Amino acid sequence: MAIEFLKKAAKTPQSGEEETVRIVQEMLQAIESAGEEKVREYTKTLDKYSGNVVVTPEEIAKSASSLSKQIKDDIKFAYNRVRTFAKKQLESITEFESEIAPGVFCGQKQIPMETAGCYVPGGRYAHVASAIMSITTARVAGVKKIVACSPPNPEEGIHPAILYTMDMCGADTILAIGGVQGIASMAFGLFTGKPADILVGPGNRFVAEAKRILYGRVGIDLFAGPTEIAIIADETADPEIVASDLVGQAEHGPDSPAWLITTSRELAEQVLSLIPGLIADLPETQSEAAEAAWRDYGEIGLCENREEAARLSDQYAAEHLEVQAENQQWWLNRLRNYGSLFLGEETTVAFGDKCSGTNHILPTKGASRYTGGLSVGKFIKTVTYQHMNREANREVAAVTARISRLEGMEAHARTGDDRLQKYFPDETFQTNC
Repeated sequence: MAIEFLKKAAKTPQSGEEETVRIVQEMLQAIESAGEEKVREYTKTLDKYSGNVVVTPEEIAKSASSLSKQIKDDIKFAYNRVRTFAKKQLESITEFESEIAPGVFCGQKQIPMETAGCYVPGGRYAHVASAIMSITTARVAGVKKIVACSPPNPEEGIHPAILYTMDMCGADTILAIGGVQGIASMAFGLFTGKPADILVGPGNRFVAEAKRILYGRVGIDLFAGPTEIAIIADETADPEIVASDLVGQAEHGPDSPAWLITTSRELAEQVLSLIPGLIADLPETQSEAAEAAWRDYGEIGLCENREEAARLSDQYAAEHLEVQAENQQWWLNRLRNYGSLFLGEETTVAFGDKCSGTNHILPTKGASRYTGGLSVGKFIKTVTYQHMNREANREVAAVTARISRLEGMEAHARTGDDRLQKYFPDETFQTNC
C-alpha cells in the first residue's frame, strides 16, 4: 500500500532558503570588505554586545568561578565520554605503506589540519555540549590551533558554562561573536590572523548557509542545522516515550523537523494525541519553539511493513534516527541514511546530544545520504605518497608514456621517455600506443 500520512508537514527543511542565502551573502561580502570593524558593528546591532571580542584569561577565570562543582563535574563527565570515543576513532585511522608491485611503494599518511574554527551555538539555549563535541574532537585529532566562537549575551558575553567548557576542552582563542559574523571571522582569520582550514559546529539556518557559501575557500564538517529527528516505531513501542522524544528535539527551534515512521496505526494516533499536551506543558520559550516546529515540520507516516518503513526513513535521511521497534539488529543492518542511530527505547537523541560519547554534530537536510557526522577524521587529511626504484620504471614509465599519448598529452609522455632513456640507455621500449 501507499504510505499514509496522519500528519503532513506544511514546510520542508528547504523552506525559506532564498531569503537566507541573500542575507548571508550580503553579510559575508560586507565583513570581507570592512573586516573586524564590520564584525563589531554586527555584534553590537544583532547581539547588543559591546564587550571584548577576544575573550581574556580573566574573563574565562571569572566564568569558571561562577559555576557550581556539580556543573563542572557534569561537563567533565561529558567531556571524558566524548574524548574517549574520539580517541577510539583516532585509533581506527591508520597509516600504511605497501609494495604494490616489485619496486613500487605506495603509502597513506594522516595529517591533522593546522587551524580549526569551532562554532558553538548560543542564543535561545546554552549549548555546552556543542563546545565539547567540536573542540575536544579537534584536539584529539591533533589540530594545532583551535579558534572557537559563540554568541555573546548583552551583559555577560558568552554564557559562563559555554566559556568554561571551551577553555577546558582546549580552545586556543575564544571569540565572543555569533551568527554569520562568527563564521566569517574564523574563516577570514579576523582577530587571530589565522584563517581556519575547516569550520565545524551546528547552528541556525544562517550559520549553516554561511558555511555552505564559504565551502571551497575553507573546509566544513557538513551541513548541520536546523536539527532533525525521525523515529521508527512499531506496535511494541511506548507512545509516551515516542511522543516525548519527538518533542525533545522540536524544542530546538521553530524550524526543527520531527518525523514519526510507524507500522502501527494505534501508536500513530496515540502519539498524535499526546504531543500537543507535552508541548503545552513546557516553559514558554521551549513551548513556542516546539509548537511551531511540530505544526510546520512535523509528520507521521503509517507504513504497511518494516521494509516500507526503512525505505521511508532512508528518504528522510534524518540527522538523528531512533528505532523503537523489535529486532534491532535487522534495523541496524538495513538502514542506510542517518547521521546517528539510536537503537532501542533505552537510548535517546538527548543522550547522544549531551554526554553518552558519540558526536552530536551531524548532517541535516538529507546530507546523511553521502556523509556521516563530525569525527576525528574530519580534522585529518588522508594523503598519499609513493616512491619506486629504477627497475620499476621499466613498466610504469612505458605504460605512462603510452597512456599519455593515447590522451594526447605528449609532455606527460616524455617524462616517462626521459627516465627510460636515462636508466636504460641500451634498451628500446615501446612508448607509442
